[in-house]
Amino acid sequence: MEQKPARVRVLDAAHELMLTVGLARATTKEIAKAAGCSEAALYKYFPSKEELFIQVLRERLPRLTPLLGSLAAEPGQGTLEGNLTEIARQAALFYEQSFPIAASLYAETQLKRRHDDALRALGSGPHRPIQDLDAYLRAEQTLGRVRADADTFAAASLLLGACAQRAFAYDMTDTGERPPVDAFAARLARTLLGGISVAPPSA
Repeated sequence: MEQKPARVRVLDAAHELMLTVGLARATTKEIAKAAGCSEAALYKYFPSKEELFIQVLRERLPRLTPLLGSLAAEPGQGTLEGNLTEIARQAALFYEQSFPIAASLYAETQLKRRHDDALRALGSGPHRPIQDLDAYLRAEQTLGRVRADADTFAAASLLLGACAQRAFAYDMTDTGERPPVDAFAARLARTLLGGISVAPPSA
């Protein structure tokens, strides 16, 4: 059986370790060992652990950022309800899978501060999806599909905040089960549209 390229092995190993031991404890040394390569080889593909983390989010988790970018670049495509439903679905899955990876950072204040500084320098971070969704909604506003008086930043924050909340808010219920993602996304999109859309949501 042909071995995967080194970069792919590093991403696979990083994803697995970040899920199992958390981002704070997944060292580049351990990731390289799990990938079957040297730490020097890891740094050939990823100049820092933060860059590796970003690439794990981009390449191994639901593709929220590319979806938002493509919609903002070409507003007016599809229906607003359909687009927001897909955004909510991808966001809910993204937060569900990324929270276990990043949660360990919040237990180590100094490490989180260094990590935040590195992400900021790389132009990344958890604020970006809100900014990107805000940009998409403003583009639709320009086309007249979103009400001129709608607060697009608040709308983006509401939708993505609800998706993030789904990732951990239901663990303490009797069943411990999250709302099914497809129905959850559809309900979010329809409710949000009631406040910002020029046209009423479909029946």
